[in-house]
Amino acid sequence: MEWTREQRYRKVDEVSEHELHNLKKIVDQCPWRQSFHIQPETGLLNDPNGFSFYNGEYHLFYQWFPLGPVHGLKYWYHTKSKDLTNWENIGIGIRPDQFFDSHGAYSGSGIEHNEQLYLFYTGNTRNKDWERNPYQCMAWMDQNGEISKASEPIIDHVPEGYTDHFRDPKVWKDHDSFYMIIGAQRKNLTGTVVVYQSKDLNHWSFLGELDTQLENFGYMWECPDYFELEGNGVLMFSPQGLEPSGEAFQNIYQSGYIIGDSLGLPSLNYQHGEFHELDHGFDFYAPQSMEDPSGRRIMIGWMGLPEIDYPTDQNGWAHCLTIPRELSIKNGKLLQKPVKEMINKRKAKREIHDIIENGRQDYADFNGTTYELICEFHDLFASEVGVALRCGEGEETIIKYDVVNKKIVFDRSHSGQPFAEKYGSIRQCDFLAEAVKFHLFVDRSSVEVFINDGERAMTSRIFPNQNSDGVQFFAKNGKSRLKAVKWDY
Repeated sequence: MEWTREQRYRKVDEVSEHELHNLKKIVDQCPWRQSFHIQPETGLLNDPNGFSFYNGEYHLFYQWFPLGPVHGLKYWYHTKSKDLTNWENIGIGIRPDQFFDSHGAYSGSGIEHNEQLYLFYTGNTRNKDWERNPYQCMAWMDQNGEISKASEPIIDHVPEGYTDHFRDPKVWKDHDSFYMIIGAQRKNLTGTVVVYQSKDLNHWSFLGELDTQLENFGYMWECPDYFELEGNGVLMFSPQGLEPSGEAFQNIYQSGYIIGDSLGLPSLNYQHGEFHELDHGFDFYAPQSMEDPSGRRIMIGWMGLPEIDYPTDQNGWAHCLTIPRELSIKNGKLLQKPVKEMINKRKAKREIHDIIENGRQDYADFNGTTYELICEFHDLFASEVGVALRCGEGEETIIKYDVVNKKIVFDRSHSGQPFAEKYGSIRQCDFLAEAVKFHLFVDRSSVEVFINDGERAMTSRIFPNQNSDGVQFFAKNGKSRLKAVKWDY
């Protein structure tokens, strides 16, 4: 179905209850609805926004177009949780109902101040010639959950030297000042980030461009996020327009980070290392992080990508968010681990110890469509070892360690209904290890893999038949010792 501009920019208030009911009915019949991931009730979900801890709860918003699986008029949808695992849908948090956000409430962040949760976002507008004019906007939520919106933008123009691709404010506090970083595109069509400063969250002054060593690195940097972790300054962002390089940058758009010295703001000099991709799978973009009361840095990403058609489109919805991940630093790189609260999801447990040799092995009662699985391969006297998930008639998803070439491989060539094939069906990354541990979270239409306690992460959507629920372990050209523990979800 081709969506017209008028259809994409209808407001949900203009749609009849009958139409919304019918759309929800179609969505609910989809066999690929997730079991334990945040997903939209209808329509399209994308970037996580405003991820915060406030008033004793985790609050998370996301980009939402409610009327179909396309990028249309964006709202902020609000969900919250006390434990990062059980999420309560609250409803629309921010509506595109003012002159400064008339064509969408785009991405942004949240920060607690004076016992309120302040929310910052980009207001998208278009004129009669469909030319974009972005505004940076502010709202706030009180302890009763009521959200109010500032009557005027807090930043009403794009500074000289940048195009109208100017969005996604992330705000934090350092000493007695607030700082805002915004994703931008220079007039020469290269990506960067710029910084603003404020004393009160209402009045902002432009400091300039963050001085990185990435002068010609894609054409737009989306969803920037700066934070300090273990004495380091970390800049996460999603650069668009990177060309594939070997096994890197294989998706349509990438997400990653650079680690360097802590920013000495208001100085904009930033000494940092090389850019690393956050996730080596197929479907991960626009992550956002927050610091919780215990000091953990927690990140959630969009399990999807722009400009890709997904099989759930035919069922009136698209995309979900990843499980929350705790970040730490090891050897100059970010580690990602599932937050410990995920153990609250665990139900029936099954454990095996075995030697796998020259072939595949499955085990009684070791199958399913929604579960957590930890499998460890030791004594790697084989050319490759791994696990095949969601196995069924002609279907399987393979995660393996290529012992000879020292690579982690994620193969969804036979994972079910194909999609995004122009970008390939295999992802791999270099990985040197004497033993390998795969920590997997398998849902009805996704797999998240954490390798060796978070040294690598691989996130992917898959769309298998409901009956494809087998799990098989394998070793090729030799043998390996296996320990596996599985919990139903």
